[in-house]
Amino acid sequence: MDKNVQTLLYLQHQAHSVFIDGTLIMPTNYLVSENNILALLQTRLQEQPNEPYITFYDTAGNSQSLTYEAFIKKCFQTANYLKSQGLIEEDRIATVSHNHLETVIQYFGAWCAGITVVPINVGETPERIRYILENAGVKLAFVRDEYLPLIQSLNYDMTILPTSGFQATIAEHSDEFFQNSVTDTRKQISTTDPRSTFADLETEALIVYTSGTTGNPKGVVLTQYNLLCDAKYIAEWHGLKKGDAMMCVLPIHHVNGTVVTLVTPMYYGGRVVLNQKFQTEKFFERVANEKVKIVSVVPTLLAFLIEGDIDTSQYDLSTFSHFICGAGPLTVELAAKFEDRYKMKIIHGYGLSETTCYSCYLPIDLSEEEHKRMMRQYGFPSIGVPLACNEMAIWNERGEKVRAGWRGEIVIRGHNVMKGYYNNQEANLKAFEKGWFHSGDEGFFQQDEQGRKFFFITGRLKELIIRGGVNISPLEIDEVLNRIKGVRAAIAVGFENDWYGEEVGALVQLLPDAELTKEDILRQCAEKLPFSKQPKVVVFSDEIPVTSTGKYQRNKVKHLFEAWKSVQFKESR
Repeated sequence: MDKNVQTLLYLQHQAHSVFIDGTLIMPTNYLVSENNILALLQTRLQEQPNEPYITFYDTAGNSQSLTYEAFIKKCFQTANYLKSQGLIEEDRIATVSHNHLETVIQYFGAWCAGITVVPINVGETPERIRYILENAGVKLAFVRDEYLPLIQSLNYDMTILPTSGFQATIAEHSDEFFQNSVTDTRKQISTTDPRSTFADLETEALIVYTSGTTGNPKGVVLTQYNLLCDAKYIAEWHGLKKGDAMMCVLPIHHVNGTVVTLVTPMYYGGRVVLNQKFQTEKFFERVANEKVKIVSVVPTLLAFLIEGDIDTSQYDLSTFSHFICGAGPLTVELAAKFEDRYKMKIIHGYGLSETTCYSCYLPIDLSEEEHKRMMRQYGFPSIGVPLACNEMAIWNERGEKVRAGWRGEIVIRGHNVMKGYYNNQEANLKAFEKGWFHSGDEGFFQQDEQGRKFFFITGRLKELIIRGGVNISPLEIDEVLNRIKGVRAAIAVGFENDWYGEEVGALVQLLPDAELTKEDILRQCAEKLPFSKQPKVVVFSDEIPVTSTGKYQRNKVKHLFEAWKSVQFKESR
């Protein structure tokens, strides 16, 4: 049977977008009952108007809370305002902000109108921000006042709406907006009302730009269905129910913060505790005070909490269940150290912007023994079992599935896979070869006694160190480096070398009182690793560069090892 026909037959039973010979095939079945995000908000408004939805804390500790009714009214106001500006479905607006309550309102307001949000990471360079605005064709941007000079300096032709100016405009016309968006919800959704939305599940909701280290970023297009579907299965996996609180300490310009801790609580009728930024000293106090059940973090934040060595006995953490952790390289050493220190469970998971957010998690009902085995005994912490809304596999270079324990590329297909890269047909053809999304991550799987496939990630294929033609995963070396007493954080870096193509270096950040020398680190690595994988050079640094979501940026520090390009490193006997 022709492979394209096989894929089309598969699509009759599984709803997801996929490229076949350059043509986008759309889904046929849906796993959610809502027609769009507006319908979800209308359900929440009807079922639990007076229950709390969101509490926002700024860095000074000031807080502001909104019930579902108050929050949704503001979203409807925003939707109607955007429509009044002539914007229609799938027009693009940008949000230029740090974590803030008003930004969440802008997201949901835009989605209620069927408008696509392009979140801007204010930590990007001006050149990349301008490229994103131009590439996405952004027509209007909500800009927090402190970022106005940056956006105005780009000289990009769009409507710039300072958040203070927008709030004044809304206040001036509040009666009009409330009349059309809240007191008569039937009029809000009527197809004859110019302020209604024609958005459906395939309407584009987000374009999130990937944070590549070279070249222009690619725009990941996610639909309203992608967001709702992933939120549904995240909620079900973690046993979340109405009223349960999730805390957001990750940036909401990224899918982790947006999907896991904004959309998911809205889906199951829960509460959001949104923080402007992560604060180690306030973390457990806030979890206790807000009766938080789950927090989504990245490994970097676990390391901060370990270093903080917080006495949690002073807090009532009886409502807390576990951490969700992903979006960065979690080592066995870090996970074990954290779980042993705080006696709290980490539910490790994996996903990409291209798969909306999470594709798999460790099961939350594993016994303590089985949980530890999956987190500690395979050299890498397991990223778990696929969510029911998608499939995962490990492929070799020929596009064939490999057996348990063999390494290859992680590939994914399912309901939460993106619509595609915006305006980038070449990238789509490559990413969706044979109907599956190619993650670019290397991994393997092992099966448990029930036959479930537990997946593991060993590193980015493009970050593999290729020494003398042999692929070396930097995460294996990270594990050894971070177990050395006195090391605060460390990463393996492949640097250019005349003798082997690439050699292994180590960028190391020491604890303040550590007395380690470079020779000490090299010696301890030599005790644990074969010569080919041992770091040959150690460079000390005050910090290790990471993305806003905690991923190490190895390629940004390769230049620190240029002095050893022509050195031949020989094994001492």
